[in-house]
Amino acid sequence: MPGAIDSLTEKPGLSPANRSLERGIALLRAFRPGSELLGNSDLAERTGLPKATVSRLTQTLVGCGLLQWEAASRAYRLAPPVLSLAHAMRSGSRVLAVAAPHMHALAESRRINVGLAAPDGDEMVYLESIRYARRVALRHVVSGQRVPMELTSLGRAYLAVAPAARRRDILRAVASRRGPQWPALSREIEEATQQIRSRGFCAASWQPEVVALAAPLPSADGAAYVLNVSLSTPLPMETVAQELGDALLGLSEKVAQAWAADLRPR
Repeated sequence: MPGAIDSLTEKPGLSPANRSLERGIALLRAFRPGSELLGNSDLAERTGLPKATVSRLTQTLVGCGLLQWEAASRAYRLAPPVLSLAHAMRSGSRVLAVAAPHMHALAESRRINVGLAAPDGDEMVYLESIRYARRVALRHVVSGQRVPMELTSLGRAYLAVAPAARRRDILRAVASRRGPQWPALSREIEEATQQIRSRGFCAASWQPEVVALAAPLPSADGAAYVLNVSLSTPLPMETVAQELGDALLGLSEKVAQAWAADLRPR
């Protein structure tokens, strides 16, 4: 399940992983919008860890200032220093720094939504989401929000270019979770892969009357990122693809060039 310890996150280097650190991070990842307060039993269920282990780790995380204990609800919430970590990541992201001006320009000129996301396990996480929708939408996407990889154009675009072994691991996890829905989803993911190969982007509509296109961002440093454009519209998906496909590919090229230039030694 999302947030649980799994094998979908790559580790650099050859040294063995620190299991205690992995487990502590798994507890932090269990907190999501709508799950702001979690007790030891909740955390044990979400992570698959023994309750005694969870109790020991939560006490450590409280001591480190990353969790707060609320006696009235007998549960924990993320502490303010966690937000400072997120801010440090965003302010220090070179790809976001070079991509944001181009994303804003496209979003404003075409009155569309433009996003930048990265993979995390079997989900995609938005680094940035610039909203200039032509129609009012009930769904609001913000930085840090997660979306399912198997349903979205973002996730399917990433899967199209992911290393083969990683793609297999992710699809195996998704197949197990989706059960009877998996055969149809598998076909859609394969169709998206063919779209990426033939025209550089794929399209998906997993929310009512919201069409999104996504393209993998050519990497300047080996990291994996995906750009997308979306809008609320009753138009067919292919009509939106014809209207916005070239704009998305142009954005991807501009960001890739700016990113590569930013990484050159000065």
